[in-house]
Amino acid sequence: MSELHDTLRRYVDDGTVPGAVGLVARGDDVEVVAVGSVDTDGTAPITRESIFRIASITKPITAAAVLMLVEDGLIGLDDPVAEWLPELSEPVAVRTPSSPVGDVVPAARPITVEDLLSSRTGWGFPSDFSLPAVEALFAVQKDGRALQEWPDPDTWLAELARVPLLHQPGEAWLYGTSSDLQGVLIARVSGRTLPEFLAERVFEPLGMRDTAFEVPAAARDRFTSYYRLAESGALELADAPDGDWSRMPAFPSGGGGLVSTADDWLAFARMLLNGGTAGGHRLLDTASVSRMTTNHLTAAQRDIATFFLEGQGWGYGGQVDVTPADPWNAPGRYGWVGGTGTTAHLTPTGTVTILLTQVGMRNPTPTRLMRAFWRATA
Repeated sequence: MSELHDTLRRYVDDGTVPGAVGLVARGDDVEVVAVGSVDTDGTAPITRESIFRIASITKPITAAAVLMLVEDGLIGLDDPVAEWLPELSEPVAVRTPSSPVGDVVPAARPITVEDLLSSRTGWGFPSDFSLPAVEALFAVQKDGRALQEWPDPDTWLAELARVPLLHQPGEAWLYGTSSDLQGVLIARVSGRTLPEFLAERVFEPLGMRDTAFEVPAAARDRFTSYYRLAESGALELADAPDGDWSRMPAFPSGGGGLVSTADDWLAFARMLLNGGTAGGHRLLDTASVSRMTTNHLTAAQRDIATFFLEGQGWGYGGQVDVTPADPWNAPGRYGWVGGTGTTAHLTPTGTVTILLTQVGMRNPTPTRLMRAFWRATA
């Protein structure tokens, strides 16, 4: 058996996860290992075709869709987003990150499309969750793994507009909110819903037949159950195949709302590795792919985001490794992790690694299983 199989088998056998799908592709050489079951009852085995809630590895797909609109000439990177998101036309920021939410100053400049793509809008989560403006944000930017609790995009955006920025636009990298704003922007600019736009411009051209914001009844026999860790360390059911993802949410989250399979995300990764083309069709220009997978953060911005980025950088929609801190941190490696226990990355040399599990993370720190997977596939 391969090292990848042995690694996943170990974490299934010790009860860390009910099942897992691991994929590593080096060019045309693809190894896929599926171990365990779709649920803790062992109802059915995990397979290569199993469908998972992929959470934040949705973010790179959403960023790619924004860049398609840039290439269409409908928006520009330097354009203020208020033209399409007028709710954000007069943002205010707290005077200092530790200031109370009532101590605000006007934003020094408008929020731009590039701010959304690089997660530097001023909204989002820093390393310190106790700051007053962050506590106010929690009421709007709720857990992205429970999206049926979110309101429709117009209501969400109006609520967000009442929360002050933690930092001035462009000043700091903050996690989460910017990717959901990207999803709203895509819908407003295109005149389509986010699910419709992604289906037409990304999923259908790439053959990503199992990637969507809901799972149809005919595919639910391949849909895994989702679990969270109880305080005791036991796994407790958080969502079943006929639960939240059995119907379209009011808020299709560009930050974490998709379900997918390992092969579907591989198709997306290969498009990026091929400079934006797939099957003879161009989805993105090579310059857009380069911007997407290049670090845009300064050293100081990376330093204050270590809770999430562990010293690495950020492109558009995903982390970009800049230092070889661990064997898997190859400079230029691009991708991200999902709070439902998923990871997906690609390297400039053409390697793609994808791990899909169905147990939620307790915090942004990658789990022991994730690190073991990265080590086994480095």
